[in-house]
Amino acid sequence: MKSIFSPEYHVFRRCLIAARKDANLTQAALAKAIQKPQSFVAKYENGERRLDVVEFLLVSRVIGVDPCEILRQVEQACQPTSSGEGL
Repeated sequence: MKSIFSPEYHVFRRCLIAARKDANLTQAALAKAIQKPQSFVAKYENGERRLDVVEFLLVSRVIGVDPCEILRQVEQACQPTSSGEGL
């Protein structure tokens, strides 16, 4: 199945997954903390659904990461390189 999401959103998802793992949280533990089923976390991590901004802020708070830092990471990863390449 081909993703309908942009390369930038793929980077965003990777950043959220890394932040969750850095916080030593399983999908199930995160889901419990945000009062959602584990499938909710699995679906946004796998690209089956998008997180809206309010959900993103909640997930960031529970993971213990500054949402602005996640966005900075995405922006940095998506910047064109000096050779003109970017996402």
